[in-house]
Order: sequence, then structure tokens, then C-alpha cells
Amino acid sequence: MSLVERHDTTDIAATWDGGTGTVGDYFALLKPRVMSLVIFTAFVGIVLAPGGLHPVLAATALLCIAVGAGASGALNMWFDADIDKVMSRTANRPVPAGRITREEAFGFGMMLACGSVLMLGLLVNLLSAALLAFTIFFYVVVYTMWLKRSTPQNIVIGGASGALPPVIGWAAVTGEVSVESLTLFMLIFMWTPPHFWALSLFKSADYQAAGIPMLPVVRGEQTTRNHILAYSLLLAPIGLAPTFLGFAGPIYGVVAAGLGLAFVALAVQVWRLREGPLATRAAVRLFLFSIFYLFALFALLPAERLIMLALSAMGLGTNGLGG
Repeated sequence: MSLVERHDTTDIAATWDGGTGTVGDYFALLKPRVMSLVIFTAFVGIVLAPGGLHPVLAATALLCIAVGAGASGALNMWFDADIDKVMSRTANRPVPAGRITREEAFGFGMMLACGSVLMLGLLVNLLSAALLAFTIFFYVVVYTMWLKRSTPQNIVIGGASGALPPVIGWAAVTGEVSVESLTLFMLIFMWTPPHFWALSLFKSADYQAAGIPMLPVVRGEQTTRNHILAYSLLLAPIGLAPTFLGFAGPIYGVVAAGLGLAFVALAVQVWRLREGPLATRAAVRLFLFSIFYLFALFALLPAERLIMLALSAMGLGTNGLGG
């Protein structure tokens, strides 16, 4: 007689009350598009920070920041499953679609959150780990659980969590928070409201159905357009701040000025065109351009530094070019 007890796998399957999520579904819990922005901006913070960091530690810091961002996404989907289900943009996410249970999303998110903070603190430094923990807490508790469902200023205040990755990257290298890293924070922080309000203009029906008090739902589309224009006017000079503060050069300054003017011009179009398909297209154009705007500025900061280093190595630095 066999000593191995046999189990009926059919009975086990029948009693399983978890989800049927695949690896792809768990990856989707991490909000990979949002994570990619976090990774990119944190990478820029690491590259720009003075002193440098060993490549292995830099990669470790970046991985921990990415995992922490993914944890925030998973915990956001755990809590927001009810409203995600009624919005066309989010209805097919793993939790509202039933492929992953809320309990699984919560456990997955908490495991990643604790692991990423612990590893960053042990392997890099305590300040960057504390900032990562605060970022996760702020996004999940302050924004997702409180602000998102209670105030039309949700995206303004909640945008702080999405603006912190370059500060964490900078702190991972230097062990401190500086004016330069806070400038990068302010750039993302002021970019977030016009970016998401442009989205909310052509997705307002979704937000209204879900009961989310986004600005166009609560205050109306024209008030939203006024706010978009006001924040765009504030954003443009902040985009130039790295040049004024000396950690970006003239190439960045010229490009940032041009992109800032384009951002304001598109915001004016959104403000001016108030009804019909033309108004919707204006909002879509601003939303898409805002993504390019932030990517271009953050890509240009390290790229310009590499260009200047290359010119200096060839003896064509600013002094050489000046004759």
C-alpha cells in the first residue's frame, strides 16, 4: 500500500475561491505605464545627483522604487475595485474583471510595499527608504482612500506622491533632499493637474458614473478649463527653473521654453474651445502633449549633461566654444 496519500484535484479546484489571474494579470496590477514614468523620473534623479552611486546600488535603488510604485498600483486596485468596475477605462483591470480577488491584490501589494522599503533601507540608505514608504502611504491612504472620493482637489494634493520619485532617486545617491531634487518634484507636481484635468474633460462621464468628484463633474467644464490654463501658466516657468538654478544648461533652457509655450498654447485652445468635437480634440491633444512634455524635459536633463561632457572631452566645452 502506498504511503503517499492521493488527493482529488477536482475537489481541490472546486473549493478554490481565489482568482484565476495569470502572470500578466499580476503584472497589470503594478500599473506598468505609471511605473514606467516613476522609473524614468527616479532614474533622472539618480543620474543628476552629485557624487554618484555604485552601479549595482543604483540599479537596486531603481528596482526598489519601481517595486514600491507597483505596490501602490496594486493596493490602489484593491481599494478601487468598486469604482474601477463602472468605468470603461478601468473595467478590464484584473480585480474588477474577476481574474484576481481583492484579497490577492491586497496581499500582493503589501508584500511588495514592505519588501521594497525594507530592501532600499538595508542596501541603500534610510532616507530614501523613508521617502519611498511615505510615497506609498500617501498614494494609497491619503489619495486613494481619502482624497480621490472626497474632493475635486484630489489630483492636486494627491499628485505629490507621483512627484516624489526623482527626490527618492536623488536621496538614494546623496542621502539628502536638495533644492535641485525639490525643483524636479515641483515640475511633476505642477504638471499633474493639467495633465489629468485634460483627461477628465473627455472622460467626465466615466468619473460621474463612478461618483468620483473630479473637477469637471463637481465644478463644471469651464471651471476645469480655467484651472488648466492657470496651472499651465505656472508650469511653464517652473520648467525653466533647472537652468536658472544652474543644474541644466542653455540647451535645456531653450527647449523647455519652447515646450512651455506650446503647453500654454494648447491650454489656451482647451480654454477657448468649449463645446463639440473640436473641444474634445483640444483636450485630447493637450493630454497627449503633456506626456511628451514631461518625458522630453526629464530626458533632456541627463542628455544635455552627457553632451556637455562629450564636448568637454573633445576640448569643445563652453570655454573652448567661447574662444
